[in-house]
This record gives sequence, structure tokens and C-alpha cells, in this order.
Amino acid sequence: MKSRPLTIVLAVLALLALMLAAACGGSGSEPVPESGRAVPSMPSDAAPEAGDQSSEGTESEARATPESEATRRRDTSAEQISTFALDVDTASYGYSKRILAEGRLPEAGQVRPEEFVNSFAQDYAEPEDDGFTVHMDGARTSGNGTALLRVGLQTRKASAQARRPANLTFVVDVSGSMGEPGRLDLVRDALHKLVDQLGPGDQISLVAFSDEADVVLSMTPATDKERLHAAVERLAIQQSTNLEAGLTSGYAEAAASFRAVAVNRVILLSDGLTNVGDTTWRGILDRVEDAAAKKITLLCVGVGRDYGDELMERLADNGDGAAVYVGSVDDARKVFVEQLATNIDLRARDAKAQVVFNPSVVESYRLIGYENRRLATEDFRDDTKDGGEIGPGHSVTALYELRLRGGSSGQLATATVRWQDPDTRDPAEASRSLAAGDLANSPWEGPTPRFQVDVVAAGFAEYLRTGEGIAGATPGDLAAHATRLAASTEDRAVTELAELIEKAASL
Repeated sequence: MKSRPLTIVLAVLALLALMLAAACGGSGSEPVPESGRAVPSMPSDAAPEAGDQSSEGTESEARATPESEATRRRDTSAEQISTFALDVDTASYGYSKRILAEGRLPEAGQVRPEEFVNSFAQDYAEPEDDGFTVHMDGARTSGNGTALLRVGLQTRKASAQARRPANLTFVVDVSGSMGEPGRLDLVRDALHKLVDQLGPGDQISLVAFSDEADVVLSMTPATDKERLHAAVERLAIQQSTNLEAGLTSGYAEAAASFRAVAVNRVILLSDGLTNVGDTTWRGILDRVEDAAAKKITLLCVGVGRDYGDELMERLADNGDGAAVYVGSVDDARKVFVEQLATNIDLRARDAKAQVVFNPSVVESYRLIGYENRRLATEDFRDDTKDGGEIGPGHSVTALYELRLRGGSSGQLATATVRWQDPDTRDPAEASRSLAAGDLANSPWEGPTPRFQVDVVAAGFAEYLRTGEGIAGATPGDLAAHATRLAASTEDRAVTELAELIEKAASL
């Protein structure tokens, strides 16, 4: 008989524990999905909008409902929305070209489809102001109920005369590995080209690093070209690679010479094969955090047959910058002459994109690439969350594979870009929508040539990294389309793409 009160107490405690678990459940953060399933629509008064900061109430409400209902509502609020930071890196494609030219296939982890696509010219209209235009188009594919969607974002170009003055701090790797042909000699050639392009308002400093860092030239006006060219020629091969010391010294130089009216940028030129000091991207960026906070951006320029792709890409993505790869004199001319204003000036800081799919039309979607640039839905309008830094004349393209619901019609998706003014940090947005009826019937008939080039580039990247393509096209199909498109666009870069696809197929 004495055990009955104890039993009652235990039962009450168990009930309280269950109630407490129900109230606190689901509070952990969920990973951002790499692809999403757009589930059936909820009533309009229940479905949250993209970036709605009040969605916490809806989610808490769902926790008190049966599990299937909670899951359905959580999926609707999160999985029909794709959010990512903009990225203008092209290093993956540049380095893959180098590897293929040598008769090798790039490693799957070095292939980033968005960098293949963003290496090609686009056909997007420019905005009249310093913001973005948003472009959307797409096409149905041969798979049953499948389609491709292209979201394109474009900033306005700026001439060399119209761009803001620049404070450029070059951080040059002079370690032993840079002594191979096509490394330090190519860097010197690139720097000489850039010095000749700079104007009266620009300034340059030069830091070299091996075991330690050395300030070769403090901030010097670009008009003193003789002194600048002489400093470039003094760059000489030494020993180990202490990239941490180089960037720490470079950011210190940039911070000491900071000009509020100018673009302040550190430009790292290296093969990324660091072996002394902190060799992790996080550790290196932690050392320069205070200087980088002064609106000093980073451009990583990769060189060399053996190349530390992951380190350079991570530094760029997390250091408010971009990564490019220079494998030839022509590449150097493109980066430091033809695209000078694009690569050193800024139109937007912390730029992000968000695409909201209509679940009554789109059953599922997959964003091709951008794996390490994806954001949580609520990060879109959180201006403390890092986005991408975008220069004048830059285009950013994202491709989605879609599975459509049979017989559905109406609005397909809405794309929005959000960015901050580079000087004032004031946020702004631009949006555009696309209807299902606006999709072309085939990727190869109807869409613009540039849309087709993007599909070829993305399909090629997918074959290189997964062995599977997109839009039902084989490597032979992609090479044939690239050859046809090279003729219609008269673009040497598209001809080169066709040659690379054929080269990869032969390997």
C-alpha cells in the first residue's frame, strides 16, 4: 500500500517531463537543405512569405500539432525557398582549363558549376542605377515534367575613367614553389600590365612573403610608374610559404593607408600551397579580422600547375572577395586589363539572392552549384549575415533543375536580390517573377544563345564532378551544342569550351 503514493508521484513527474519536452522540442537549428521539395500549398493566411522574420510564431504553432502536420508546415516555409550568397568566383573553371590542357581530369571537389557558368558573358540588361537587374527565363527538358530555370543578376558597367580611385595592396607569394615556369614570372607580367592601366588617383603597395613577409614598397601613387615597375622586378624566389604572415602584413599595410573615398583592396597572388604558420583559411582570416572590418576587400589570384584551390576559394568567400585563376598571359590581360574596373571596384556588399517557388507548380527543385554559399531562409534580410561583394559589370547566374506538377500553370517562381550600398551600407532589393507559361519548349530551341551556353557549361561541370549531366545531354551533345553556339555567338570562349568538352571525353 505504501508504494501507491510513490507510483502517483512518478506518474506526475513523467507527465510533466513530456509536457516540457513538447514545449521545448525542435528548438535546434536545422541544416540548410541543398535541394528542396515544394509541398502542396497551405491556405494563403498560413503560408509565410520569403524572408518573413515573423515565421517563428508559425513554427511554434506547428510544434503543438501532430507530427505529420508539423513536418508539412515546416517544409512549406523552408523548402520552397532557396537562398544563397552571390558569388563571382571563376577560379574553378580557370584551373580546370589548365588541368585539362595538360591531359588530366580535375578532381571532383575542384569543380564548382557556378564558377563554370559565371566565366561566360551573359545577355542581361544593365540597370540604370548602381543596383541590379533581375532576369529570369527557362525551358522544359526532355525528362517527364522537368525544366531548367535561369536566374540572372547584373550590375551596371563602369569605364576605367568613371571608377573610383583604388588603394591596392598586392601580397605576392615568392616561395620556392613559385619558381616553376608560369608562376612568379606570370605574376610579374600581370603586375606590370596592371601598373600601366592605373590612373592618377590610384595607389599601390607591394608585400612579398616566403618564410616571413617583407614590405617591398609602401603605398605609392600610380603615377610613379618607374618606381612601381622597379619594385615588381625586385620580386625574387625565396623558400617556404607563410601565407598567414603575408596576408597579415598586407592587411596592415592596407589599413594604415586606408582612404574612405577609395576602393581599398588586398590582392593575393599565390599558388595557395602554404606550409608555414597557420595554414587554415579560418586561422588566417582571424588574424586579419580587425583590418578587414574597415571595408578592405580581398581578391585571390591563383597561379601554378599545383594549386591550393580550396584554401584560396575559402579565403575569398569568407574574406569579402572573389577568386580567379590566371594560367596564361591572356588570362592575366583579362583580369588586370580588360576587367580591371570589374575586379577592383564595388557596386554592392553582402549581396544575396532568394528564389521562392510556387508549390502548386513546382514539385521539387535543385540549385546547381553554390553548395558552400547557401544560406538559411531567415538570413536573407539579416544584414549581419555575409553575402557576396559584386563589382561593376558583373553578372551572376544560377541554374535550377525543376520537377513540375502535371497540368499546373500560373506563377513559377519569384527571384529577389538584396544588397548593401558599398559606402553607406543602406540595403536595397530588386525582384522579378516568371510564369510557367513563359518556359520555352526546349533548352536548345527558343532560349537565347547565352542561356544555352550556360546550360552547356553547367552540364559539363556536372559530368566532371558526378558523371551525370543535365537536360538529358551527353558529353557528345554538349560538345556539339558548344560548337554550334560558338559560331552563332562568335565568342572565342565558347569555342574553347567545345574543345575542352571534347578533350575531357577523350580522357
